[in-house]
Amino acid sequence: MNLSFPSFVHPKNRGGLSSTEAPIDIYFNQLIIYWSERLLAPNLRGRRLHELVIFGIKQARAASFGGSLLALIILTSFFEFSTIARYDFLFLGAIFIQVMLLILKIETWKETQVILVFHIVATLMELFKTHPSIGSWQYPEACFFKIGNVPLFTGFMYSAVGSFIARSWKIMKLRYTNYPPFKVTIFLAIAVYVNFFTHHFIYDFRYILFGLIGLFYFRTEVYFIVYQKERKMPMLLSFVLISFFLWLAENAGTYGNMWQYPDQVEVWQMVSFGKMGAWFLLMIVSFVLVSLNQKHTLFTD
Repeated sequence: MNLSFPSFVHPKNRGGLSSTEAPIDIYFNQLIIYWSERLLAPNLRGRRLHELVIFGIKQARAASFGGSLLALIILTSFFEFSTIARYDFLFLGAIFIQVMLLILKIETWKETQVILVFHIVATLMELFKTHPSIGSWQYPEACFFKIGNVPLFTGFMYSAVGSFIARSWKIMKLRYTNYPPFKVTIFLAIAVYVNFFTHHFIYDFRYILFGLIGLFYFRTEVYFIVYQKERKMPMLLSFVLISFFLWLAENAGTYGNMWQYPDQVEVWQMVSFGKMGAWFLLMIVSFVLVSLNQKHTLFTD
């Protein structure tokens, strides 16, 4: 069974096709092609429903790290831990998942290094947010692998976002048009990150940041390949959709008592829908960090 790539892939995005894909990704692509061309009824091939199914499969593959970690979080909520703390088990489990991604060549060392930077950046924010004088959220269980009040596995939850973006970039063959100047995106990412800290002491600039992000990304479109045709979507819409699914995952995490917001200490309740805004802003930081390795696909006008 031979794997052939569509000839209409944009020239600036061709370098990342077979050369950077992991063998397991090539195998999955072969399965999709085999199912589509040999098993699927011809009148359904290439239809919207067909592409929607493939889109879901590819997005699930892109979320392999985050999905695995979320599954561990949910599963461990049903067990009692005595010989090892639950948070420590998740920390070791996250390391195992990351190592397997490297062994299977699903992620490259270069991508992992960028995601590691995001891991460090996120852990610093966690240390600040969980400080008793701030108390944005808390981790109710004891553990050995921690810094201050922050279990070390938490950095991997943020890394999962970076991993998803990096994997989607390859699997969906992403490219962009009308992308803002790169220096502007770096400024926005830094401003967003700084505001996560400073809004506790001075004016909260998040709404100004929302406005600036909308201004600079308003015309930006992301192009992606699901099956054969290249599709496009407003980039702001993609940020909103990803933020929504992150909000759903956050509800699953807090329901599993992985961490707690102040209003969830006595009894669990859904995370405020307004938290989607924080995830939207965090998406900017994540995306800009991952884009450091993908500049050739950002400006394909």
